[in-house]
Amino acid sequence: MAEPKPQGAISKLLNAAWVRPFLFLVFIVVAWDLAIRLFRIPAYQIPSPGDVLAVLRTEWPELLRQSWPTTYATVCGFLLSALFGIPVAMLIAGSKTVESYVYPLLVFSQSVPKIAIAPLFVVWFGFGIIPKVISAFLLGFFPVVVSAVQGFKSVDPDMVDLARAMQGSRLQVFRAVNLPHALPAIFSGLKVSVTLAVVGAVVGEFVGSNSGIGYVMQRSIGTFDLPTMFAALVILALLGVILFWIVDRIENLVIPWHVSQREDVIFAS
Repeated sequence: MAEPKPQGAISKLLNAAWVRPFLFLVFIVVAWDLAIRLFRIPAYQIPSPGDVLAVLRTEWPELLRQSWPTTYATVCGFLLSALFGIPVAMLIAGSKTVESYVYPLLVFSQSVPKIAIAPLFVVWFGFGIIPKVISAFLLGFFPVVVSAVQGFKSVDPDMVDLARAMQGSRLQVFRAVNLPHALPAIFSGLKVSVTLAVVGAVVGEFVGSNSGIGYVMQRSIGTFDLPTMFAALVILALLGVILFWIVDRIENLVIPWHVSQREDVIFAS
């Protein structure tokens, strides 16, 4: 059988993981600019990409400074969601009684808009960082629990019985069978959680804050400064992408054996 021809430099560049999203982003920006010019959309409704880029260039130090409180609240809320969500999922998956009491309440809690209860956090905890962290935690908690419960429940019972038949203790069985099998689902929930934590932190900043990207957006909306508001949205998007990428890299290091981490997987029709 003939060996495959080596790819050229241009082909390798086009097949790089970061190139295609970048090209698609360029396409969106060009289409955005053409739509504004073609339909003559006024600047007070949608700013042009050039105006947004100008704000990013001139206000970058201020936007970067305001992004630190948002990043801190996001990371803290996300870590809390992982710290509490995974043990709660273990309890739900391991006990029908706990599941019958706790799981319906978790589902019910997701129907309550977080923007509606965020003012209560300001009343209870003031205008500091705590309300933002709690908002980020509440939005990121549920995806972790749901994904982890699914992961723990999908463990093959025969594998568990085999490990127990080999005189494995509960902890040894959990470490050797349950946890490795559930890790792919857990990381799927963590990747969803980290992006929702960004939203939660901004919700907390909308309600009561004098710093952060949410504060910048709220101030821009009040003054109809749409280029600055769109620039803040760009910063939030970059923050979400970076945090998602970090979790994805950690997943690649923790479970390199999983099929989702293999680069040579071929999907057959």
